[in-house]
Amino acid sequence: MSNTDAKYGFGTRLVQMGRVKSDEQTFVNPPLERGSSVLFPSIAARDAVRQRPYDQVLTYGLKGSSTHFHLEDSIAEIEGGSRCQLVSTGLAAVTTVLFTFIKGGQHCLMPDSVYGPTRTFLATIGKDCGMAVTYYPPAIDEAGLRALVQDNTVVIYAESPGSHTMEVQDIAMLSRVARDVGAKVLMDNTWGFSHFKPFEHGVDCSIQAGTKYVGGHSDLMLGAITTNSDENWQRLRNTAVTLGQYASPDDCWLALRGLRTLRIRMAEHMRAGIEVAEWLRDRPEVTLVLHPALPGAPGHDLWKRDFTGACSLFSVVLDASYDYADMVAFIDALQLFGIGASWGGFESLVLPTTGSITRLPVSSIDAAPTFRLHIGLEDTTDLIADLAAGLDVLNQHRASRT
Repeated sequence: MSNTDAKYGFGTRLVQMGRVKSDEQTFVNPPLERGSSVLFPSIAARDAVRQRPYDQVLTYGLKGSSTHFHLEDSIAEIEGGSRCQLVSTGLAAVTTVLFTFIKGGQHCLMPDSVYGPTRTFLATIGKDCGMAVTYYPPAIDEAGLRALVQDNTVVIYAESPGSHTMEVQDIAMLSRVARDVGAKVLMDNTWGFSHFKPFEHGVDCSIQAGTKYVGGHSDLMLGAITTNSDENWQRLRNTAVTLGQYASPDDCWLALRGLRTLRIRMAEHMRAGIEVAEWLRDRPEVTLVLHPALPGAPGHDLWKRDFTGACSLFSVVLDASYDYADMVAFIDALQLFGIGASWGGFESLVLPTTGSITRLPVSSIDAAPTFRLHIGLEDTTDLIADLAAGLDVLNQHRASRT
């Protein structure tokens, strides 16, 4: 477990955590440790280690090295939890935690705004394994949520904000309902990493796609699951090891390096994201900017109550007079926004979301063209100028078809 002194501020702890202090000469960053076989001096020594399956000890490469242990402790400390399990990807973190807490014949409640591959897992492998699921509106009230609980409900899942439509969920309410019915609260907290304290709001397991802001440089794949108790940790650890889940030590080392600058990167991402979002909100081509940190935006009151900050991922709804082809012309005209999935790196990204999101029939998310932006670390004056030029192309394309 991390021993970073809690009296220090967040930035200081980010610099200090996950590092080995020594009285001898040493490099600033802990060395990268990778391997498969672990050698023991005797059978007694091997047997002693094998009696500690939930501790950070060297037993076999699959179960981690000091590189993994440093990162596990750091993420657990940032999340405010007890232990952390590293896995290969963010999606692996989702599926591993679902396999841990939902068995065949059991039921989970899932927000309708959930990450698409999570939905795909439940509709395919999860269904084949007997996992039952009911999707609920992410902004559901307590009475509505309680009405969906079944006798076999064991998990209430949350993703806040939602991946594309940015709904902020009332996690405290979800946790209250879960406690009353004996269910676990599992939360994808990737958007809120370092800005939302999941365990202070009743979450049992917090999921991170370390690929995003943890790494921060779009060059690693990583997932993390943080727990709040020994019981949850042991269940999770058993599942992860049994499934053969493993995170590359090279990616873990890069993630440790990325954590050192997390505070200043997140502060700049937040500032830049809000500046660009405010500019877009005032454009006549835009109907709605889905950024929870903007006053008046959907979910802003819950964001203001529960979060200490924001990242730079948000969505934009165009006026209904534009069609999908108009939006494509706009996106193709952008010079500083790469077209791609993922987010959290230093570069700005854009992704069309219209027509690519599965939701309940009552949703109206495709009423107008919608795209998602990740604001990177470029100068915001340049990003805004690029968007302005793109919106000119948007208008020209609409005019050409009228």
